[in-house]
Amino acid sequence: MIHHIILRVIAHATEDVSRVRAALDFFLSSAGVREGSKLIEELQAEGHHGNPITILSVQLKRKADCLNFASFVRESFSEEDVAKLREEMPERLDDDQVFHLRFDKQAAYLQQVRLTDSSDTITAKVKIETYPKNREKAGAIVEELFG
Repeated sequence: MIHHIILRVIAHATEDVSRVRAALDFFLSSAGVREGSKLIEELQAEGHHGNPITILSVQLKRKADCLNFASFVRESFSEEDVAKLREEMPERLDDDQVFHLRFDKQAAYLQQVRLTDSSDTITAKVKIETYPKNREKAGAIVEELFG
């Protein structure tokens, strides 16, 4: 059903990396990912204008972790977010069967799950697995998982 999930967030030079890490860890701990904070990889990079940024990412591969993440997110969505996802589902599922979500980074730090269109987000890429590859089946799986 879900092959893997990649969560990624950028901590800009003006942000406290520990707070951004806490926002990312909120998703992991709430989904019951064991020792999730230890799975977070940290990469130092340079931004467009030469400013230092820290990229935090984690890949969930265990089936239980992926399903728990999907359940947690679905249960935490507001009705408006569910309606928005239903409307945008075809655009969020790409040709490689990756379902794209963007979560509000500030809301996550405050222990809330909220979709956003902003670029300053926690991104989630949910790789849907179907054999043979079938976009319609992948769409049905996404709808079942996220509403």
